[in-house]
Amino acid sequence: MQHTRRMAGVAVAAAAALTLAACGDSETPAAGSGSGSGDGVTVGIKFDQPGLGLKSGNSYSGLDVDVANYVAKDLGLGTVTFREAPSKQREQLIKSGQVNMVIATYSITDARKNEVSFAGPYFIAQQALLVRKGSGITGTEGLSGKKLCSVSGSTSATKIKEKVPGVNLQEFDTYSKCAEALGAGRIDAMTTDDTILSGYANQNQYKGKFEVVQGVGGDEIYGIGIKKGDTGLCNRINGALKKMVDSGEWKKAVTKNLGEDYKLDSAKNPPQAAACS
Repeated sequence: MQHTRRMAGVAVAAAAALTLAACGDSETPAAGSGSGSGDGVTVGIKFDQPGLGLKSGNSYSGLDVDVANYVAKDLGLGTVTFREAPSKQREQLIKSGQVNMVIATYSITDARKNEVSFAGPYFIAQQALLVRKGSGITGTEGLSGKKLCSVSGSTSATKIKEKVPGVNLQEFDTYSKCAEALGAGRIDAMTTDDTILSGYANQNQYKGKFEVVQGVGGDEIYGIGIKKGDTGLCNRINGALKKMVDSGEWKKAVTKNLGEDYKLDSAKNPPQAAACS
């Protein structure tokens, strides 16, 4: 009888231990939670933008990648896991919790601020065109009746369409497909930020074939997208960005990724962080 009671006690103790362990697991932030516990953070970036967010094998490079790594290290978030964030999926990736933040040439707009919050900005680019050398296209006035490429969900395409109603807009899911089509002569120009276009113009397969046409649009203000209303995380990220600028690491990252010949608008860069909301 005593033996039976002892065995029952062991079974109860074991069950209790398992229950406590399960509770402990449920309270531990999952990898990629961005809680600051050092467990890891998941960041959405572009995988096909040279100089900004580029995946090559198992490695990642670009200004957005360097910003993500700096912020994660400063905030003690642990290992950074990068996930592809196509333009039209960025808000949903944040809202669904599939990523903790998006650093993917993510222009801050009023429409987007209705769905997510932004830290930063960390960079201000200018809208431009990429054309084949000798095309004769020197601005938006040369786009009427021409085939123009951008990606779905891009603010650049909307701006050009409003300015040049006669343009034949073709939208792909990645800028790489636009660049391929431009190189093959299937389109006449592609539009997005000058940072992105400069990256393509400097790629080995396109070097000497393309040129960037500046002055076709306004500012593209890059922010770090996070869950709507998370002012705590927003303020912490802004603090990290200020450290990156003050330490000189921001300037190093810009020069390394965009090149010495990139025409940085120093009157606007580095930008001042906006108030978190």
